[in-house]
Amino acid sequence: MNDLTVFIIDDDDDIRASLTRSLTKRGYNVESFSSANEFLSSHNENNLGCILLDYGMPELNGLELQQCLIEREISIPIIFMTGHGGIPESVQAMKAGAIDFLEKPFKQKILLEAINTAFENTRISMQHDDDSKMLRSKLENLTTREREIAQFIVQNPADTSSKNIGRQLNVSPRTIDHHRARILEKMDVTSVAELIEKAITTKLFS
Repeated sequence: MNDLTVFIIDDDDDIRASLTRSLTKRGYNVESFSSANEFLSSHNENNLGCILLDYGMPELNGLELQQCLIEREISIPIIFMTGHGGIPESVQAMKAGAIDFLEKPFKQKILLEAINTAFENTRISMQHDDDSKMLRSKLENLTTREREIAQFIVQNPADTSSKNIGRQLNVSPRTIDHHRARILEKMDVTSVAELIEKAITTKLFS
């Protein structure tokens, strides 16, 4: 977990200090902030992890910070903490992608489970980004014609026969067969199905 950080955002000094001590003791990297604006003004987007966020703060509350991060396209899992938030607020937070909505006081075990879930989501997202970058790098090795054929295959997964592709692109089926083999080799996949799956997952042609 040392590569990820728990960002605690709460205007209560005692709660921040208590959570920081508890999580640091358990081996987590922790950064704490007394307000949403303090977090926004100092946060480095390359520093990944999750946010442990108090719902009822002055100026910018938890839901408003969540919406602000969405608008800025900052993707980071959020665990809400609240002493007075109701069902409507929790539903809104969860619909916007929050990991959990914990009511104070909460058990340490529940908090740790939520943090570990958030960290797992972050690692999955990081792996997805790495896969996307690698696939896009391989795409650069394709010729213009190979890229055209690869894109056609991905965008028309129901009919990837050489005959159909050749008809649509005005190329002979034998030539399509040759290009297809080169595409699979250069993209480091073993089948058209794998190419389609990876391209769709990483939004390669979106």
